[in-house]
Amino acid sequence: MLTFKKFGSFMLLVCLIIASGNCIQDEVLTEATTAAAVEEETPLDVNVKVFTVATERTDGFLRYMRSAQVYDIEVTALGLDQEWKGGDMSSVGGGFKVNLLREAIKPLKDEKDTLIMFTDSYDVVFTSRLTEIVKKFKETGARVLFSAEKFCWPDVKLASKYPTVEPKASRYLNSGAFIGYAPEIWQLLQPSIENLEDDQLYYTKSYLNEELREKLGMKLDVESHIFQNLNGAKDDVKLDVDLDTNRGTLKNINFLTTPSVIHGNGPSKVELNAFANYLANTYNHKCLICQENRLKLDEKNLPIVTLALIGITPVPFFDMFLNHTAYIHYPKNRMHLFIYSGVEYLDAMAKSHLKKYEEEYLSAKIVLSTDQFDERRARQLAVQQAKQKKSDYIFFIDADTHVDDKELLRELMTYDRQFIAPVVAKYNELWSNFWGALSEGGYYARSPDYVDIVRGDILGMWNVPYVSSIYLIKSTAFKHLNYDHQYYDPDMAMCESLRNAGVHMYIINDRFYGHLVNAENFDITVTRPDFYTLFTNKFDWTRKYIHADYEKQLEANYSYNQPCTDVFWFKIATDAFCDDMVAIMEAFGKWSDGSNKDERLEGGYEAVPTRDIHMKQVGLDALWLEFLNDFVRPLQEKVFLGYYHNPVRSLMNFVVRYRPDEQPFLRPHHDSSTYTINIALNRAGIDYEGGGCRFLRYNCSVTATKKGWMLMHPGRLTHYHEGLRVTNGTRYIMISFIDP
Repeated sequence: MLTFKKFGSFMLLVCLIIASGNCIQDEVLTEATTAAAVEEETPLDVNVKVFTVATERTDGFLRYMRSAQVYDIEVTALGLDQEWKGGDMSSVGGGFKVNLLREAIKPLKDEKDTLIMFTDSYDVVFTSRLTEIVKKFKETGARVLFSAEKFCWPDVKLASKYPTVEPKASRYLNSGAFIGYAPEIWQLLQPSIENLEDDQLYYTKSYLNEELREKLGMKLDVESHIFQNLNGAKDDVKLDVDLDTNRGTLKNINFLTTPSVIHGNGPSKVELNAFANYLANTYNHKCLICQENRLKLDEKNLPIVTLALIGITPVPFFDMFLNHTAYIHYPKNRMHLFIYSGVEYLDAMAKSHLKKYEEEYLSAKIVLSTDQFDERRARQLAVQQAKQKKSDYIFFIDADTHVDDKELLRELMTYDRQFIAPVVAKYNELWSNFWGALSEGGYYARSPDYVDIVRGDILGMWNVPYVSSIYLIKSTAFKHLNYDHQYYDPDMAMCESLRNAGVHMYIINDRFYGHLVNAENFDITVTRPDFYTLFTNKFDWTRKYIHADYEKQLEANYSYNQPCTDVFWFKIATDAFCDDMVAIMEAFGKWSDGSNKDERLEGGYEAVPTRDIHMKQVGLDALWLEFLNDFVRPLQEKVFLGYYHNPVRSLMNFVVRYRPDEQPFLRPHHDSSTYTINIALNRAGIDYEGGGCRFLRYNCSVTATKKGWMLMHPGRLTHYHEGLRVTNGTRYIMISFIDP
């Protein structure tokens, strides 16, 4: 459970630097430790020696050591970088932990004023200083105090032998953490144990020996004064986060205690990871962990990266996706390119991109839909290629993810994590590339901080249980990657494999790195399907189809181009807009015959007919009205002052085709509109010759029309005009009679 002491949006300072994931942090965490020392510390009246056992410097171990350093706790890690007895660590039992600890405390066995504290490390976090831990320990009256949990393990048959406890207390011994005086701990460790035996059973048998329990003064921390085991205790704990500082405090709500050692035992590691995002002074007004041990890239020897671009299903704006990846600020001669195109729709664009850039990369490989690779095999092949090429990283980017910050890859590297990803979401939506929590079945669950992270109301770095779409993985984690699972999709399978291996998956949101496109209901059966996605992907639609200078025309004091009286010329559309519009119309192909009879119109009669296709005929009428309201109306309000009509109305929206042998011109006429727009869809003097528009009343012609530029002029009474003759080629224009 996570609660906030205050509600509403809040902003933290931008996090610029991320903690190292490769080594124990030797630098003093000055700001974090200062924040931890809220009160003046009372000097200890006993010596305290803290021990743990670790096989390697995993992400969990690094987090543990950082929390110890934050609270000025000196920890001796036993077995680190040693040859493990009993085989590799997959086969080593807890007995070796006992034997290591026995040997380590042997010199202290007679020191009555020395406390020995032992904790696990991969799934443990400290949350207070030793003075507080010692004070709590003495208050229990124990000589040896073990952490307690809800489940009797590993031998459930022993459950009945445990002393009874009050309801909601933790009844059973957990060997993941304990504290006691050195002589008593030494006696506790005297029975021999084989390396492969279970340490928890070893300690359990000693505790259940009533005579030995009484002799050594053994107790269990059943109310979690010092130790909090999370397995089975989901409803027992609450994380309070103060939004003034974003600092968290974990409490046991059953006994109103504030534990000092949090242990994610058993399957509760996901919960520990979520809590730990706010514990041990990871935050104090700003993201402290984001400022620790930033990696500085060596520009002369940058890491080798395998860039894996994954297209699973048809997605809109795939051409833009490929361009964005090509513009990432990282030398291509330090990258291997891998492209997977899982569907035929993406093949041509993928092949074109590869042909354009393959010579710039160290190597390039493409897997097309015809190769009959599924997503699992393709992702595994990308990892295999990264291993073979001895890449330092693999950078996966799915085709629904657009990189908007070209410095993203470099920024991710500076965080020096085994796995890290930027937060990306659908534009103005809460759908993102990460989950903040998991359900019991391993699927999506909403975490209390999810919305704040996606919206950027809190900024920083979080350890989360699931990430997809875009992520950077260091070579040290390659061996753990597995995309195959009986029930889960490849992304979920990968995340489970990393969680099981103890690889933390971090996300960052300190700035806008990119976004997800919306591929739902993307219809590739229509011509130029990207054009049809204004409602579902307005952000990308605007970037692809609206002129780059459009926004400038809305600025105050902008000088508008006025080739004729009250005729304004605006930059509104890109070449892609124009090309797609023409392609859609020509693919449809049902141009009107240019006669006065027109069944598409109410009444069936057109006074001034053209060869045209209406937007309704190609399923674009609703989209076009949105375009008129969002992009045309703001320009109209800037130049025709005092006229407002929101939303705009337009019954006649159509593309006209002029050809010398078909309909080369249009006779003089008034438009049935308050104002009319005319967008040139191809190039005068190149795609056609002649053409243009002449306003008879002012004897003014606009002939040098520009592709993507829009003429706007009043209709009806004042601007009587004609379409000038096209003498060669084909001219296309888009017309709307607005507010008839």
